Amino acid sequence: MTASSAPTADPSARPGRMPIAILALAIAAFAIGSTEFTIIGLLPEVADDLEVSIPTAGLLVSGYALGVVIGAPLMTAAGTRFPRHRMLLALMAVFTVGNVLSAVAPSYPLLLLSRVLSALPHGAFFGVAAVVAGQLVPPRQRHKAVASMFTGLALSNVIGVPLGTLLGQQLGWRASFWVIALLGLVSLAAIVRLIPPMPPGQSLRSEVAAFRRPRVWLALTVIVFGFGGLFTIVGYIKPLMTDEAGLSTTAVLPVLAVLGLGMAVGTRLVDRVSRGRDLTRVVPVLLVGMVVVLLLFVVGASTPVVAIALVFLLGAVSFTAATPMQAMTMDVAAEAPTLTSAAAQAAFNLGNALGPALGGLAIDAGLGYASLGWVGAALGVVGVALALLFARTAGPQRMPGASTAASAD
Repeated sequence: MTASSAPTADPSARPGRMPIAILALAIAAFAIGSTEFTIIGLLPEVADDLEVSIPTAGLLVSGYALGVVIGAPLMTAAGTRFPRHRMLLALMAVFTVGNVLSAVAPSYPLLLLSRVLSALPHGAFFGVAAVVAGQLVPPRQRHKAVASMFTGLALSNVIGVPLGTLLGQQLGWRASFWVIALLGLVSLAAIVRLIPPMPPGQSLRSEVAAFRRPRVWLALTVIVFGFGGLFTIVGYIKPLMTDEAGLSTTAVLPVLAVLGLGMAVGTRLVDRVSRGRDLTRVVPVLLVGMVVVLLLFVVGASTPVVAIALVFLLGAVSFTAATPMQAMTMDVAAEAPTLTSAAAQAAFNLGNALGPALGGLAIDAGLGYASLGWVGAALGVVGVALALLFARTAGPQRMPGASTAASAD
């Protein structure tokens, strides 16, 4: 690291506890996660109000993912010269404006554009926030700080998405976007109040140089295919639960909460699963676990209790794997933490686009919703193979801890 990016750990934080500043990042992560997935449960309402078909309304989900992929590198590059705390403010300001425009959009094209706008800061925010979270704590606690920040994202699926969906169904879909915009304002106030001033990160040239290494692209590809399996199920979770498992439409909201609960549990398991272990071994094992769960959907999706249990397990295993995969990517490009972290978010969202796209082909071919398990598992197997290839080329890697972080500093 350069001197300008030296850690700024909070000296008032008790040993083993996260500083209060992490809360500001978690609130923003909660808002971002809520706007990303709440729309999934409101597509019929949006389609009816704006007089478009449900498949056309579904492009609002794909449009958001595309916005993340485009915005992650561009907005990160644009903000390399800004102090990191100001960069966080700028990103959340764009996010808030995007959601206000979504709430007032008079037509479908304008709503789609506003969705892309609100998605542009997504990857860059998590890229900068991951670095900021790590700088707020001692080196040995950095991975725990990043996981704590991502807990806000997981909780958005437990609380934000179900409540946002319910609110949109009862008061109109625009109400959900107004509430998310309000969360954006709260996150702005929290960042101003809690995040200390921080210097800019590395120069853009030094960050981009890391992407000349094939191993960086290989690590990002592991994320795309590894998480593509998760989104194969999540992208069709409503018809999967109603048409295949036989649940009522009203039961879908609790199922979304179960998925989010699994994700939250996964973020808390990261430290226990990964501490002191070689990430190049941890990641393939976790991806194999995801493949097993996805295959169980093939035989268990038609049984309601089993289907719900599998949704929980899929959320838990996937989010246990998320932080190690991102850490593995950042470790192989240690001199480009911000851009690499943002690129990892873009990779997650490419998986978000790839999984449902391939799953949709299987459904259109008449294979049924249970076939989503086969499609997701196939993507997961590719992820496992790529992770094993990465392990052979990159050598042992571990979560940033006392020894590794100290040497990097």
